[in-house]
Amino acid sequence: MDPVVIPILLAALVVVFLVSSSVRVVPQARRYNIERFGRYRRTLQPGLNFVLPVADRINTKLDVREQVYSSDPRPVITEDNLVVNIDTVLYYQITDPRAAAYEVSDYLQAIDQLTVTTLRNVIGGMDLEETLTSREEINARLRTVLDDATGKWGIRVNRVEIKAIDPPHSIKEAMEKQMRAERDKRAAILHAEGERQAKILTAEGTKQKDILEAQGTQQAMILRADGEAQAVERVFQAVHRNNADPKILAYKYLETLPHLAKSDNNTFWVIPGELTEAVRTVTTAFGDKSAPGLPQAAAPAQEAAADGAADGAKAEASDADGAGTPELEAPPAPALDAVTAAVEAAKQADAAVHEAKAEAEAASSTQPPKAKGKKPTEE
Repeated sequence: MDPVVIPILLAALVVVFLVSSSVRVVPQARRYNIERFGRYRRTLQPGLNFVLPVADRINTKLDVREQVYSSDPRPVITEDNLVVNIDTVLYYQITDPRAAAYEVSDYLQAIDQLTVTTLRNVIGGMDLEETLTSREEINARLRTVLDDATGKWGIRVNRVEIKAIDPPHSIKEAMEKQMRAERDKRAAILHAEGERQAKILTAEGTKQKDILEAQGTQQAMILRADGEAQAVERVFQAVHRNNADPKILAYKYLETLPHLAKSDNNTFWVIPGELTEAVRTVTTAFGDKSAPGLPQAAAPAQEAAADGAADGAKAEASDADGAGTPELEAPPAPALDAVTAAVEAAKQADAAVHEAKAEAEAASSTQPPKAKGKKPTEE
């Protein structure tokens, strides 16, 4: 082998090594800290970079993207002396690679310890109830403290979140019982409200039903009264249009009397004073046919004679009183009970009505039918 070729190959190898050592390619979102003879020189940016071979070397490679760090559960004592385990999640980003590499030895451990210390200071001034319900306040206070402390380390804390708060097992059981009691209370309140609304709606429905029934009864009574009034008016007009005489009216009067005692609620009924007059009218109307030997004018003559005899008897009785002779009184009639008298009067009225009906039917069967539209003439 030619002795000249060997030095050329060695020189070529040295050149290749120097070139490869002087060229550095940095990926995107990465930062390289360069030291020259052990002293910080500069930070390489993404892309193609040239350094001095042998003199410059890469000390740290940092990722400037936002990072997520989740810490382990740490025990924290609350103000009411309860130990709770709290997990935190930290979102941070490196803003100054030089400070992150040279201002703190291990920035993750430093951030973790600072988070635990700040968390114990914040939770120590709160009780358990406030700790469970004040997560936003705890997160804000943690972020403020961490952001102030990590600024000089070249790190920006973007967000701090409490992942979990685990109270003791006994406290969990008590909280479950309290939550169950609250739910039972709300269920009982809702059930009572439902029953109340149901009763109110039922009462309103009953009220509307009673009102509608009362209105219906009122309308029915008004219509019934109007019908009865129209019926009475038509009967009255028919009676006046046909020019009914007192005999027919008396007959109808006696025909109506037996219906007064048919009701089950009547324990007694009163006989009107016009009963004898009605019976006399009916008897007078049909008496001329029942006694053929007696003339029609005989009844008024007999009544006049009876009235004269009564007046004479009264005059003689007054003369006898003036002469001082004792007066002979007629024996008093036996007093009947009011109920017996009423029954007897009813029987007599009923018998008179039946006799009058029978005589009227016999008379109507013997007489020829009259033409319509003509009034009956008295004989």
